[in-house]
Amino acid sequence: MDYMTLKEASEKWGVTPRRVNYYCAAGRIPGAVKMATLWLIPKDAQKPVDGRTKQGRALKHE
Repeated sequence: MDYMTLKEASEKWGVTPRRVNYYCAAGRIPGAVKMATLWLIPKDAQKPVDGRTKQGRALKHE
């Protein structure tokens, strides 16, 4: 399986490397593995939905 680094994933998904690190640490990227201090992310991994934005949240009906 081919892997990409935090920096490569951040450029691909348009977010910061720190945000990708958070996704990995929270287990939100299936197949991501940590080797010593380096996260390896599968090249075919999809960007997790960001719950902080309106696009990432389900609409609330009140």
